[in-house]
Amino acid sequence: MAFGERIPIKTRSEIEKMRTANLHVAEILLELREMVKPGITTRELDRYAEKAIAERGVESSFKGYDPHGLPKYPAVLCVSVNDEIVHGIPADRELEEEDIVSLDFGVSVDGFHGDSAVTVPVGEVDADTQKLLDVTSDALSLAIDTMVPGKRLSDIGHAVQERAESEGYSVVRVFAGHGIGRKLHEPPWIPNYGAPNRGPRLMQGMVLAIEPMVNVGRAEVKVLDDEWTAVTVDGSLSAHFEHTILVSEDGPDVLTRIEGSH
Repeated sequence: MAFGERIPIKTRSEIEKMRTANLHVAEILLELREMVKPGITTRELDRYAEKAIAERGVESSFKGYDPHGLPKYPAVLCVSVNDEIVHGIPADRELEEEDIVSLDFGVSVDGFHGDSAVTVPVGEVDADTQKLLDVTSDALSLAIDTMVPGKRLSDIGHAVQERAESEGYSVVRVFAGHGIGRKLHEPPWIPNYGAPNRGPRLMQGMVLAIEPMVNVGRAEVKVLDDEWTAVTVDGSLSAHFEHTILVSEDGPDVLTRIEGSH
């Protein structure tokens, strides 16, 4: 965790732009969730998201993204199925009954980004799989609860780790939450693990994207030959949930949460 980096504080005007961007993200992501069913392809979900972006006059945060010299990301949506943790590239793969699928999506408005993810079941899943989804979502909620002025940055990841590991799951350590604003990824790096009460104090005006990634099996990750799709090394299921949150004087303000969303 890079505690030395300055965490940007957003102005009132910047927060309103981010509120707009994140509302678009929340609304489109909710529409995508409702499309998830056996037989739909991951590419069809991406095409829908790209059309929604065009209709709303906003910009994709993901398409063309090229961090650290990787190939540019080719889609507007990350669609990760079963043992795929994050950054799954949409293709002609059809979703099947009992799959789980992570939908990770972002847009920008007037140069400011929004980012959110949710993992949903395809049709009916068994109780063990549903428990993974519930625990990961719960871990995100508990992390959000820590996001009040005066708390420490590490309290966020500690809340995720404690909840996930209490059920025998592992948290992914090579990917993390992040600051967000003019860039999709800003300081700080926010891992989903660690001791509490460390690092900078949270301050009003910080905007952070918190995203637990929780595996049924081991925490280790491998990246496929496409240089993007990250999967569990042991083939175990993985769930991923994310919200963009403003730290406000009244507590955490979840910018990507609307009625009907997670």
